[in-house]
Amino acid sequence: MPIDITYYTTPLLEIVLIWVVLNYLLKFFWGTRAMDVVFGLLAFLFLFVLADKLHFPIIRRLMLHVVNVAAIVVFIIFQPEIRLALSRVRFHGRKFVIDLQDQFIEHLTSCIYQMSERQIGALVVLENKDSFDEFLSFSSVKINADFSEELLETIFEPSSPLHDGAVILRAETIAYARVVLPLAQDTTQLSRSMGTRHRAALGASQRTDALIIIVSEENGCVSLSRDGILTRGVKMDRFKAVLRSILTLKEQKHKPFSSWIWKK
Repeated sequence: MPIDITYYTTPLLEIVLIWVVLNYLLKFFWGTRAMDVVFGLLAFLFLFVLADKLHFPIIRRLMLHVVNVAAIVVFIIFQPEIRLALSRVRFHGRKFVIDLQDQFIEHLTSCIYQMSERQIGALVVLENKDSFDEFLSFSSVKINADFSEELLETIFEPSSPLHDGAVILRAETIAYARVVLPLAQDTTQLSRSMGTRHRAALGASQRTDALIIIVSEENGCVSLSRDGILTRGVKMDRFKAVLRSILTLKEQKHKPFSSWIWKK
């Protein structure tokens, strides 16, 4: 008796496709206001499957009606996020490319060195695996907005009420502003010309795996602090190389299952 291969391959293909879509949605919406809705939809899907398996026809029918209405409401409310998600996806042959990283590096570099030229003091945290939630306080302000050069520069303008403290970048999102970072106890790396921003950057890098970016308001000098080591006078090319190295390593450590499916 011949074996029907499609009997086995079709369900497997469906599972893979569902996983790819969910993987991208979770990766894109993580840390945004839409994340709560995504979790809600997943919980609703679980309850729907449960009602179907337990043969509750009335509940199942009711949930189907709710889904029809909710789909329209979600599309209207989160239209900007959906449009942005679609605009960030493009295809090259058989490769599925989400080209966020290079754009983010270029925009962040441009913003930092524009502030450097204008000698606008800045303290920016590029969060990695270690969360900075423990450093949040009553003075911290939740932003939760897509990264943009204009927004970051506006935050650090001297006239802005948010310019004191650090900005937390979580992926490509400006998560928080006016965050007070822990000060370094060992200040042997710091010269007398360095102020509270440098001490805070060094202290945070000693306690987390984040990359901390400092722009001096005294001379516009750009510094980086990571793993308890402070590096001053970082040029633009070196800055880009460090960002690319850290973000690429982070991407590889959290490489999604879908990434090898589209690989040539």
